[in-house]
Amino acid sequence: MIDIKVPTIGESISEVTLLKWTKQEGEWVDRDEVIAELESEKATFEVNAEKAGVLKPMAKEGDTLNIGDVLAQIDETAEKPAVAAVAAAPKAAAPAAAAAPVTNQAAVTSVPNDIKATPVASAIIADKKVDASSIKPSGTGGKILKQDVLEALSHPGKKAFSGNELFSRNVRQEKMSSLRRTISRRLVEAKNTTAMLTTFNEVDMSAIMEVRKKNKDKFKETHGVNLGFMSFFSKACAIALSEWPSVNAYIDGDQIIYHDYADISIAVSTPRGLTVPVMRNVESKSMAEIEKNVVELAVKARDSKLTAEDLQGGTFTITNGGVFGSLMSTPIINIPQSAILGMHKIQDRPMAVNGQVVILPMMYLALSYDHRIVDGRESVSFLVRVKELLENPELLLLGKDPVLSLLEL
Repeated sequence: MIDIKVPTIGESISEVTLLKWTKQEGEWVDRDEVIAELESEKATFEVNAEKAGVLKPMAKEGDTLNIGDVLAQIDETAEKPAVAAVAAAPKAAAPAAAAAPVTNQAAVTSVPNDIKATPVASAIIADKKVDASSIKPSGTGGKILKQDVLEALSHPGKKAFSGNELFSRNVRQEKMSSLRRTISRRLVEAKNTTAMLTTFNEVDMSAIMEVRKKNKDKFKETHGVNLGFMSFFSKACAIALSEWPSVNAYIDGDQIIYHDYADISIAVSTPRGLTVPVMRNVESKSMAEIEKNVVELAVKARDSKLTAEDLQGGTFTITNGGVFGSLMSTPIINIPQSAILGMHKIQDRPMAVNGQVVILPMMYLALSYDHRIVDGRESVSFLVRVKELLENPELLLLGKDPVLSLLEL
């Protein structure tokens, strides 16, 4: 037997949580094949089989394990099962199955593909325009039956929680994950250890939206990635951070640590909680490089592939609550950083322009900052500079008006 132990992840991490087994007890695993996913307080990562053999798990999903604990054993002396004959049988039967008439399914466009329902239930859903996701299924494998739809129709405007019965008093208990515990601890620490204050402004998004409208297709064709808002905001923040260095610094004891670069963290929401991966040297990257970096980090976060290195060392954070519909918020500082910018929903609003009321696509911006290191003048000036750069995207190229640059003014 070969012991598979919980690997060392980082100096400060002493325990992890077993999220799930990707291979089950008694299954054959090949060398370097992923057998489990673990979660530390900073990120999730995979564990690979060190040898080929039969797997014997030594822990259950949800268990908390220490670094060095035996996670599983692999019997390398076991013989690999013959699967060729088993695999061939379904292939041979496939043509016959394809030729057989389908009598137990009905394609109804009103029922989403991920929701299963009988033909009669599907017909009623389509006819009565019932929200299929609000119906509690009682059939085998979570299939919606006719009676389930009729039951939902008999209680219009009423919806049960989590598929439970109406007027339920059920209470559920669930252990916090390592990631959620870390998020909880860091947020409380940020509130208790910083003199946090938030300043607000608003930005007219007309210019950026026009640039995107004119160039998005060519940008996608040339660079293979969409032209989003994050590259504009990241570039604007990088320029503003270079001009207001205290916003890009943090306190370490009685020292202030300044950074002559912009490593910008971006808040990414995942099913397991909020993660904040870092884009390195944003000031030195092109718009396309930033967009590619954003996509790469978002995909890694979604697939739980972020490493500890992806999450370390940011100097400033951007969070976008607008994707969820937030109109305004006060984001919490991502310690030990001294500031965080909150983006919000773009909304058409009547604005006074040269004495005339004009409808413009406006976004509220919020900058939360640590008042111990960032003064009011610096925070407000930083946010005003970000606003100026976003409302005049051509300034992002040189940091100042091209005509004034030409005139050396």
